[in-house]
Amino acid sequence: MRIACPLCGERDSREFSYKGHALALERPAEDAGVAAWDDYLHNRDNPAGLTQELWFHDMGCASWLVAERNTVTHEFGAVRLAEDVKGAKP
Repeated sequence: MRIACPLCGERDSREFSYKGHALALERPAEDAGVAAWDDYLHNRDNPAGLTQELWFHDMGCASWLVAERNTVTHEFGAVRLAEDVKGAKP
């Protein structure tokens, strides 16, 4: 797989680390029960199709990236700097 870093250009995916879904999860209240915290920490959706993921360019520019990826074909679409995406609606 190849990822098009906005700063470094197209690179092999082995230069990057996957860090999870880019969409923020709603953190439970501190006094929430064990079930709420278990769900927050361990359960994630596993969609088939386009997702937005958070990646870190470890062996490159050390940038945090938000990448659009198809989980069925593993093809990457738009890749943007996370700082440019923060607060923006997908």
